[in-house]
Amino acid sequence: MTNLEVLTEYVSAFTHSLVEQGVKDVVISPGSRSTPLAYACMKQEGLTTYRQIDERSAAYFALGLTKASGKPVMLLCTSGTAAANYFPAIVEAYYARMPLFVVTADRPHELREVGAPQAIDQVHLFGGHVKWSTDLPMPETENQLAFLTRHLHRALQNALTNPKGPVHVNVPFREPLRIDFEQHYESNREISHFGGELTLSDDSSLFLQQLFKKEKGLLIVGEQTQKLPDEFWTFVEKLDWPVLADPLSNLRGNVPQSAKKFIIDSYDALLKSTQFKENVTPDVVIRVGPQPVSKPLSLFLAAIQPETYVVFDESPMLRDPQSVATHHIQATEHGLWQVPLESKPPNAYRKKWTQASRLYWQVVAKHCQNELDEGVLAKVLFDRLDQCDLIVGSSMPIRDVDTYFQATERDIMLYANRGANGIDGVVSTAFGVQAAKQRPAYLYIGDLSFLHDMNGLIASKMQETDLTIVIMNNDGGGIFSYLPQSQEERYFEELFGTPTGLTFSNAAKMYDAQYLVAETVEQFASALDEPKTASVKIVEVFTDRKNNVTTHRKLWSCFDEELAKQ
Repeated sequence: MTNLEVLTEYVSAFTHSLVEQGVKDVVISPGSRSTPLAYACMKQEGLTTYRQIDERSAAYFALGLTKASGKPVMLLCTSGTAAANYFPAIVEAYYARMPLFVVTADRPHELREVGAPQAIDQVHLFGGHVKWSTDLPMPETENQLAFLTRHLHRALQNALTNPKGPVHVNVPFREPLRIDFEQHYESNREISHFGGELTLSDDSSLFLQQLFKKEKGLLIVGEQTQKLPDEFWTFVEKLDWPVLADPLSNLRGNVPQSAKKFIIDSYDALLKSTQFKENVTPDVVIRVGPQPVSKPLSLFLAAIQPETYVVFDESPMLRDPQSVATHHIQATEHGLWQVPLESKPPNAYRKKWTQASRLYWQVVAKHCQNELDEGVLAKVLFDRLDQCDLIVGSSMPIRDVDTYFQATERDIMLYANRGANGIDGVVSTAFGVQAAKQRPAYLYIGDLSFLHDMNGLIASKMQETDLTIVIMNNDGGGIFSYLPQSQEERYFEELFGTPTGLTFSNAAKMYDAQYLVAETVEQFASALDEPKTASVKIVEVFTDRKNNVTTHRKLWSCFDEELAKQ
């Protein structure tokens, strides 16, 4: 076989094997050393390819794809620092348990560590932030395709086995890097994989049945990237416990009318009240998914040290940041709503939560009529959404969702990067979510986070999209104004406030995005209602950091006063 035939056979077997195992999407950052695989991906039937020039943005785009689709996504780049730029998104994928399939092209072994250009040590480059990594052999005259396909199978099944996560495959290529587009590939024998979920044991099922008889129980639901099945809602109605729904639980959209009374979407505000906390100490807590965003909830759990606190986690490395869990059930949470439930009398404990939550939303409605800050403006956005996806930035945006996003029957799914809680790559993640879901998407983000990933907008020039970006521009890092360091005025602005004085009209112009501005509720509502004239619409909302803090705290104080009257 010629070198051309050898290389073509190798990369064709590579892409064919991935398609056979269910990979449908690949995100490519163009570069020289990855040429053979990039060509193979473009010609491979069954693969949809996306391009993103910036590797950091490409990785976050792929993260959005896999987060929204629930499927593994392949990332491909050239050698050198291109691979290193994947690192932030890989860290996020690892802690968010997302199955990224990371492929880095590399120089041949004889060009490593000898001063060759664009050659760095890529073997185990991502260390403990991937579940598994391998350095594949070079394509050679007698290609060991069975070995290649089985290594790819091993990598992909590692990514997909709970707890899911990223894997890294390093692939060396020697020049020339061309392939034969006309060469036909005959499939090597593939492996058929049969997996299964971690299910409840009989003992754990009986244990849960006894817990469900308790009246004073809390069900906490953390991030869920896929919509929960109808069986969940049937379970919730029979259980009749308050369900503390994290913003990313996706239990605040698509909520059946009959189930709304069980969803406590205001628990973050409720648990700021000392009086309320004292009256709702639970006997049992069950949590599925990671720990929710809410700091008041974390402090509440740490303070009360529940006698029985059950955490569902498919990993033996259970997530328990407060060190308060008393029981760990290593299984997927889907088994929870299969446990038989006996009929129970109406739950007074749940009603206490429901009544307080209703009061909170009454206070919010009045607050929004009389005040103006980022949260009030955010609620204007939230109340307009339907049949779309909302991607939320870290720091203040996700906390405004916790405070102002009320459970609704409308069709809305929420996504955010809360594995490592970084503010980088959020724009690109939003483009990836929209590409996966193929319906309108909205990104709610702060000015510094937008600035971190502004070049992610290039995705709109590479493929079709439908994204509306709302930038809350308070000229700096708004969340720091809520933290203790804000009380020390010396160096606060330089180190934490970090004002830039930047606005984004010219960025919108650069990427041919529609651009509108707002400062009031009326202006913002009008901007949101303005018909979309480009694939990306940017609405920049100007707010004041100090006023945001004052007004947020005024809401919580007013609610505390109303709650005390009950």
